[in-house]
Amino acid sequence: MKPSTELFNLIKSLSKSEKRFFKLSSSLQSGDKNYLKIFDFVEKQTSYDEGLLKEAFKSETFIKHLPSEKSHLYKLIMKSLRSFHSEKSIGSVLAQDLKNIEILYGKALYKECEKFVSRAKATAKKYEKFYYWFELINWEKKLIDSAYESGIFSKNIDDLVEEEEVVIAKLRNLAEYMVIYAKINLIFRSGGFTRNDKESEIVSDIADYHLIKGKNTALSTTAASICYYIKGLCAATNRNYSDSYAFFNRTREILDDNPNIKLESGKRYVMTLFHLLRCYIDSGDYVKAKELIGNIRELESKKGFKSMDISVRIFSNSYDQELVLLHKMGEFEKSIALIPEIEKQLLKLRGKVSKEMEIQLTYNKAVSYFGVGEFKTSLQYINEVLNDNEQNLRQDIYSFSRLINLLVHYELENYDFLDYVIRSTNRYLSRHDRDYKIETLCIKHIRKLSKSHLDVNRMEIFETMRQEVSDLLEDHHERVVLEYFDIVAWIDSKISKISFEEAVKKSLPA
Repeated sequence: MKPSTELFNLIKSLSKSEKRFFKLSSSLQSGDKNYLKIFDFVEKQTSYDEGLLKEAFKSETFIKHLPSEKSHLYKLIMKSLRSFHSEKSIGSVLAQDLKNIEILYGKALYKECEKFVSRAKATAKKYEKFYYWFELINWEKKLIDSAYESGIFSKNIDDLVEEEEVVIAKLRNLAEYMVIYAKINLIFRSGGFTRNDKESEIVSDIADYHLIKGKNTALSTTAASICYYIKGLCAATNRNYSDSYAFFNRTREILDDNPNIKLESGKRYVMTLFHLLRCYIDSGDYVKAKELIGNIRELESKKGFKSMDISVRIFSNSYDQELVLLHKMGEFEKSIALIPEIEKQLLKLRGKVSKEMEIQLTYNKAVSYFGVGEFKTSLQYINEVLNDNEQNLRQDIYSFSRLINLLVHYELENYDFLDYVIRSTNRYLSRHDRDYKIETLCIKHIRKLSKSHLDVNRMEIFETMRQEVSDLLEDHHERVVLEYFDIVAWIDSKISKISFEEAVKKSLPA
C-alpha cells in the first residue's frame, strides 16, 4: 500500500509563522521529541518518500512504529494550528468562548460565565453567527435555571425563547439560501452556461423561487448578500450580463456597507468581484476590467483576505481573467508573457489550485499560443485539457477545446489526421447533451476545408462559413462560442489573409 501523504501535505502547507509557532510550542514540552526529527526531515523533502525517511532513522527505535509517530505528529501540528489561529476568525473566537463558558459553568462560577456569554452573544449578533448565537442562548437558559435555584428571578426566560425563535428563523432562512446556491452553482461548475432547455428551465425555476424573486425575503445581511449573488449567477448562466452586473454589484454594495459581514464573507466578496470583472470584459469596458484586476490583487494584503484559500483564488482567477481580457483585445503576445509566471505559481501551489481552474488556465494558455501562431504549443495545452480525467467538470471547456483542436490540426495541415479527429468530435458531441448548432456547423466546414486542396475552393468555403456562422450568431444562445474563442475573427483572418491577432484587433470597436 502506498504510504499516506497527509502529513507531508500538512507540513508543506505551513507558513513560516506557523512553523515557528509549532517549534516554539514543542520546545516547551518535556521528554523525547522524535516527532521533531520526522518534522524536520519531511519538511526538507520536495515530494514525500517514506523509504528515505526510514533509511535516515533506521537506527532509531521510534522508526519501528512510524505510523503511530506520524499520527502523533499530525495531531500535534493540528493542535498547534488551533492555538495559532484561535484569534484569527470570529468563528474560532466564539468556539473558544464556548469552551471557556463550559469550563466556568462546570466550576459553578456563574457570574464569570454570564460575562463570557453576554460578550460572546454580542459578537455572534454583530457578525451574524447564528449557530453560535443559538448555542449561547442555550447557555443563558442554563444560567437562568441556576439563578432560579438560588432564588434570583430577575430574568424572564420567555424573552429568551422569543429570541431563540428569531435566531432559528434566521438560521433556517440562511440554510435555505445555501441550498438554492448549491443548485445554481452545480450548473455553473459543470457547464459554465446553460446548455439546453432543461438547464434553462432549472435556472428559471431558481430565479422564480419565492426567496429569490420576492422582496424582503432575506432575514439577515448575510442572506441578502447570498440572495443577490444567486440572482447574479442565474443571469450569468444565461449570459445576461447587464442583469448579472446589477445583481453582483448589489452584492458588493451590501458587503461594503457591512464591513463585519464582509470580513466573514471574504471568499464570496472576491468571487463577486470576479463576476463583475466578467461583466466588464463582456461589455468591452477593458479599462475598468484592468483596474478591477489590480483592485482584486490588492485585497491579499487586507484583513479578511489573507487565508491560503482566498490567496489561491485571487491568483488563479485574476490570471485566468487577465488572459481572457488580453484575448478579447487581441493582445496575444502579452498573454504569452504571463504564462511563465502562471506556471511558476501553479508549481508553487501544487494541489491547492482547483481542478476547474487548472482546466480553465490550461485552455486559455492554448488560446494564447494559438493567437501568436505557435500551433504545436497550443496543441500540447489542448491535449492536456482533452486528456484530463475530470470530464464531469466544465463540459463547456472540454467541448470547445475539441473545436480548437480541429482548428489547430487544420493550421498544422494535419489533413489526414483531421478526418479521425472530426469523427471523434462528432461521437463526443452525440454522447453529451449539448444543443449548440455552432459546433456542428464549424465541424462541417472544417471537414470540407481539410478535403479541399485548391486555395480558390477554400476561399469559397470560408466565405460560406462566414455567412452561415454570422447568421447563426444572431441567436443569443449560439453566441456562447465567442466566450471561448473568436471563431469569426479566425474565419476573417483566412478571408483577408491576415494573422488571427490582426483580425481580432480589427474587430474591436473604434
